[in-house]
Amino acid sequence: MTTAAQELLTVPEVMARLKLGRTKVYDLIRTKRLVSITEGRSRRIPEDSLRAYIRARLEEAA
Repeated sequence: MTTAAQELLTVPEVMARLKLGRTKVYDLIRTKRLVSITEGRSRRIPEDSLRAYIRARLEEAA
């Protein structure tokens, strides 16, 4: 992690960025393809985790 604060994204933000539905995003979290953290009832996805997921998908497609 860099010295800059890492942004934590909400599930709706990840849904919008990936253009996927809520169920699919939670499925990615459940299957550990997308890392997330919970604080109380709030679930957050680190921006680096989202980037890693996208990078892995692009490598699979290549």
